[in-house]
This record gives sequence, structure tokens and C-alpha cells, in this order.
Amino acid sequence: MCAHYDPQTDPAQLKAYFGVHDLPLGLKPSLWPGYHGPFLRKHEFADVGDEAVPFRELLVGSFGLIPHWAKDTTIARNTYNARSETVHEKPSYRDAWRLARHCIIPAEAFYEPDWRTGRAVPTRISRADGKPMGIAGLWSIWKNPGGETTYSYTMLTINADQHPLMRQFHKPDDEKRSIVILHEQDYDGWLQASVSDSRRFLYAYPADNLVAENPQQPLL
Repeated sequence: MCAHYDPQTDPAQLKAYFGVHDLPLGLKPSLWPGYHGPFLRKHEFADVGDEAVPFRELLVGSFGLIPHWAKDTTIARNTYNARSETVHEKPSYRDAWRLARHCIIPAEAFYEPDWRTGRAVPTRISRADGKPMGIAGLWSIWKNPGGETTYSYTMLTINADQHPLMRQFHKPDDEKRSIVILHEQDYDGWLQASVSDSRRFLYAYPADNLVAENPQQPLL
């Protein structure tokens, strides 16, 4: 599970690799649950037929999904990852899944704990080609009693027991999990996929296309 990652916040990179811009200034370079970061979704007016409206739009939201029924935003500390196997039935995520509120989370890298030494060693994982990664997620919208709006998002995860790289993280007896990293050619497909078509995008990213930086020992 991923509770810590570095978002992609460079305007040039966001434009080159995700086709979006206008990112607000002041976002943190490294995020934990409850922090605010960028995510992409299908533009809310993308289907009106106006060529001036882009297909994708960039928003800023809380890392950790805040469902519409939440009393406050503190739930984000526990909803930063959604298990793909149960996302359709868990109260925190099921509405976002049912409404196909798909998003892409632009990231430079994410971190997982390597426990082989008997203690957690943070390990930075990024794409081997140096490009930013697009992580598959779900987004939601929440309003406080005063009517102010907060967007939020969560990362989707899959089982990684058989993944050559991702199976090496977390405690020995824990199930191995991985976030869903999309291929670029699937970005628009994921953003506009129907509920019935959503699961075909939840695949394992090839281990050879990732690099793990561990200060203590090699992983592959």
C-alpha cells in the first residue's frame, strides 16, 4: 500500500506527459494522507462538443478519499488506497466507483518499506525511463457545512504476491500490494471507462519498467 509519494508538479512535465497545465503554486513536493496534491480527471464539460474544452482537466485535492457523507476531512488519513477487489462494496469508495469517477495521479515516485533487515527501510520506486508515472485512482467531492468544496482522491491497488519487484515490500506475513500504474496509451481510456469496463485497466506494471532505490541493499 502506498501512503507516501512525490507528486509531479512541474508545469512543463505536466504539459508534456499529461497534457494539462495551470497547476496552483505552493503544493508540497512529497505527500502523505491528508496533504493536497494534483490529479487529472475527464473534464466535466468534455462531452458538450465544444472544441475549446480539453478532454482532461487538472484539479487539486486531498490525498485520501473523502466521501460525500463524511463528517469531516480526517477520514482521508485512512482512505488513501482502495483495494480493487472490494472497491465496489466498501462504503468509503463505492459511490466513486459506481459513478466511474476515475482519475490519474501524476507522480515522480512512490515509497514502500523494505523489511528484509528487520526494520522498515523506505525505498523510492520510479519509472526506469525517468518519465513521470500516472497512477489510477478515484476522485470524490465533499462539502463542509458552510458549502465550501473539497476534492479528494485515492490510489487503486492490486495484489502483488507474484510481482517480481512489489512482492518484496511490507512485512513478511503481510499480503503484497501494488498501486496501479497506467501505460500512457491507457490514460484517456481509463478516464472515460464505464464501470463495467473499469477492471481491465487494473493491471500490474512490468517490473523491468520500474527502478527501486534502496540505500542498504539491491532489490533485483
